[in-house]
Amino acid sequence: MKKLKSRDYLYVLIFALIISTQSIFAQDDDQELTEPVTVEKVDLNLYAGTWYEIARIPNRFQDQCVKNVTATYTLRENGKIDVINRCVEEDGNVDEAEGIAQVVDEISFSKLEVSFVSFLGIRPFWGDYWILGLEENYQYVVVGDPSRDYGWILSRTKKMKKEDLETCFKILREQRYDPEKFVMTLQE
Repeated sequence: MKKLKSRDYLYVLIFALIISTQSIFAQDDDQELTEPVTVEKVDLNLYAGTWYEIARIPNRFQDQCVKNVTATYTLRENGKIDVINRCVEEDGNVDEAEGIAQVVDEISFSKLEVSFVSFLGIRPFWGDYWILGLEENYQYVVVGDPSRDYGWILSRTKKMKKEDLETCFKILREQRYDPEKFVMTLQE
């Protein structure tokens, strides 16, 4: 076996430093992109009202929903938002969930938390509701969470123009969501 010279050790050390430096910078880039970026500003008065679900990442709390999924947001005087989610189940019954949302980011109003569970007026569970894309006239919105486990495309109308839907999926790709995970919602 050939013995390494001090010059060879220097080359190995330099090589190792180059590799580890690249690895560190790559991790920083990944960490920078880890969290989705929300829109700059949301006017909650314009955001309030009824939205039709166009697509979503399947989740356990909507398993019963087969069509006509809506979310209605009503502003309260105290700054909180009443949330009513509705959908039609397989048997034709309407499922309704009432919750509350609160603003987390009071500068942009694009980060909210939503809770549908209350025990004696206490809400122990909150879910992130981040507005990742919003049409300038509030006609459609892309919503997600930091983990990218949840995501929705919502519209003011039951059907979206093809180009608007493509814009929403472009936003999702830019935010490092996998559009293939989304299923289209039947709206009648």
